[in-house]
Amino acid sequence: MPKPTVPSAEIVAKKWGDVTPGRAGYYESNATVAGGAWETGAAAASKAYKAGVTVADIDKRFTGGIKKAGAAKYNRKVKDVGVGRFGPGISAAVPDMKDGVAPYLAEIANVELKERGARGDVTNYMRVQAIGEALHKKRIASLAAG
Repeated sequence: MPKPTVPSAEIVAKKWGDVTPGRAGYYESNATVAGGAWETGAAAASKAYKAGVTVADIDKRFTGGIKKAGAAKYNRKVKDVGVGRFGPGISAAVPDMKDGVAPYLAEIANVELKERGARGDVTNYMRVQAIGEALHKKRIASLAAG
């Protein structure tokens, strides 16, 4: 039997790099309305997620993926992709950051703190502990929401 003709990885990558950026409109029109399907599918996959992250040797697989990508790729992608997206990404995330941090700031505002002690006094650490405990409870409660 004859073998199929397969283009080289170089040719495939070049074509992908030439053609795919022109598909941004297609991406925008489809991805911006896919949130409902994503949410439904992601929520339905919770058992599969748990099975995946508890499979034997997952730590070795995780480490293997890191080593395969390597520091050089990480650094290259930060420089070539991350830096240019950093500012616009932050700007786009301002409403999400506000919504995400607001409940925690409200929680801190509701913590009743003991009076501040002298420098180095254990009561000062207890003030920090009270805030930490309140924030931990809030985080755990928010993770269980839904």
